Formats: sequence, C-alpha cells, structure tokens
Amino acid sequence: MTFHVEYPRVQPEQRPDGHQPAAPRWTLRFEQPVTAVVSDYLAVQGRELSWEQQRGFFDRARASFGGEDGPGAHETMRFTDDEGYVNAVLVAYWTEPERHARWQRDSSFSAWFAEDTRTAEDVGYWRETLVVPYDRQETIYSDPEYRIGLARCEGSVVASTTTNGYFGAARDRLPISAVESLDGAMPVLRRDVAVDNFAGRRVRALTPLNLTTIRSGQFWHDADAEQTQDYEDSLQPKLMEGMAYLSEHDEETSTLSLRIMTNLDEDGRERQETSVYAAFASLELLERWAASHQTHLKIFGHAIEAKKRWGDDRQVVTWHEVFVLLPGAGFEYVNCHPQTGLLPYCPLVEVV
Repeated sequence: MTFHVEYPRVQPEQRPDGHQPAAPRWTLRFEQPVTAVVSDYLAVQGRELSWEQQRGFFDRARASFGGEDGPGAHETMRFTDDEGYVNAVLVAYWTEPERHARWQRDSSFSAWFAEDTRTAEDVGYWRETLVVPYDRQETIYSDPEYRIGLARCEGSVVASTTTNGYFGAARDRLPISAVESLDGAMPVLRRDVAVDNFAGRRVRALTPLNLTTIRSGQFWHDADAEQTQDYEDSLQPKLMEGMAYLSEHDEETSTLSLRIMTNLDEDGRERQETSVYAAFASLELLERWAASHQTHLKIFGHAIEAKKRWGDDRQVVTWHEVFVLLPGAGFEYVNCHPQTGLLPYCPLVEVV
C-alpha cells in the first residue's frame, strides 16, 4: 500500500467523459504518510561567476546536509537570466517539514546566509523555499525508472496513473482541487518598472495565496542518436519558443518568474538534462496557456507524435512537479539585481 489523500469531490473534475489516456504516465506516492513537502532553492548570482565561486557555494550548502535533518535529495543547476547574470542553483527536497525547519534553524548554511556580510559582497544570493501541504502538490513522469526532483527522496513510490492526457489533468491530480477552486489572490499583475536598486539590501517577497510554481524537466542523456536528434532538433526548439512567449508576455500570462536551468555534474559540466522553473499568479493562468496557446499545443502535439513513433521505446524522459502555495512562502533576495525572481511583482519587506 502507498499513502495518498483523496477528498469527496465538490469541485467539477476536468476529465472528459470516457477519457482513456493514449500513453501511460506515472505520479508520485509515498510509503508512509507525508503531511507536507519542501523544495528549497538556494542560489548565488553574478554578472561573471566562475566555477570556483559556484562550487564554493554548492560545497558550503552540501556540507550542511549531513545529519538526520538534511534533505532527502538535492541537485545542482545553472542558468543565465534575462539580465545576463549567471545563477548557480542548488535545489534540495524534504518530505518531513519538521526536519527542514530544524535544518533551516540550526544549519551552518542558514547561519552563513543570514550574516550581514552577504549584502556587502560583489555577488548576490537568493533563496526560494516552497513548503506545501501534501494535498497542494502533484507530479507526472513519462518514465517510471528515471528518478528526479522530489521522486529521489527515500520512501517515494512512482505509481501508474490514468489522470493524464487531457488539459486540466494537473489540476485533477491535486487532491485539494476536489474541494477548493484554487483561485488566484494576486492583484492584477504589473511589472514595477521603477523598482529600486537592491544592491546591499536583503528583502523578502510577500507571496499571495495560490501562487503556483512548476518545475518541468527534460532528460535525454541516455537517448540513442535518433531520439537525441529528434529532441534537439524538434522538441527543444518548440519548448524554447513556448518559454520565450511566456517570458515576453509576462503581464498577459501572469508569469512571475521563468528560469531555464541545466543540470550539472560534480565538476560543473552541463548534462543533457534541463528543467524549466516558472511561477504563475495562479494555477488557472498556467492552465490557460497550456490549453489554448499555440506554443504549448506544439509541445503537446510533439509528445503525441513521439508516442506514435516510438511507443514504449521512447527514451527522452519528461516530467513535472507543481506546487500551489499558501501565503507567506520564503522568497528572500540578498544583493540581487532588481529583476530577480519575484522582486518586480510582490510587496517587499526589508529583512533585518
């Protein structure tokens, strides 16, 4: 048996009558009850950021992971943002929020991150801590064997699902969607073009109810030459076109943050593995783009074509994890440029 939460449905299900998915998919369950999950993004940012600086940051974080309160899994990634800054990111996962809270309170990394001297350096730092009740997260995987993200935590189980293959399936996989509409609580989105200079400052963004994040991954390291070429020549350009549309139409789509991150090996070399992290003002606005805009329909159509072409021999792995947040998530920025993360969109408070 595996742990899962289901509520008597009072909100309408999105699944069309009689729907049967064309391709198998899998989702995450756990061997023991899980009350909440944590995804903690830790990053260093610089106009020019050497591998030595990146590795030093990663090593400092990983050195604090020892002991019983460390994360169940972590990964290192890198991306260059729209302002030309390099961001080296470590994401860590916990399935026991109390362990994460103790680590955040007691770890050497947290103490170092909180020091006033961080604001005086020539690099920036940011930390986005997503803590969501179990019923406010959902996952989907095209392959049950490749573990990534939250699925790398001990006690996780990848289980078959038929809640896939239609627009609105992500909402239906969220247990809380059976009893809540998950409407966005953020005011009309407006990029603050007059935002202050954040050099030398530490600020926290005040996040609203039902802000929605997605990490959507692509892994083609183990694919053969034919399928690698199909991914790089066909699917990847469609994916980049979709991400460019969201980034360039952030106010229209309520895309608050978008990062195209590449996973790294131990020596900082880029792997044939990427993930897109994005934050939206609400789940509905993410769904609207996915269900109706041509850029996502091209991505969706390619998945159908790949299934027809390779069937169960498909070697490119795709997956995602979605979190629908409660108010007050921990989005903290230290010495960062003004367009980092949620800085342009959310009310901000100084952290003393």
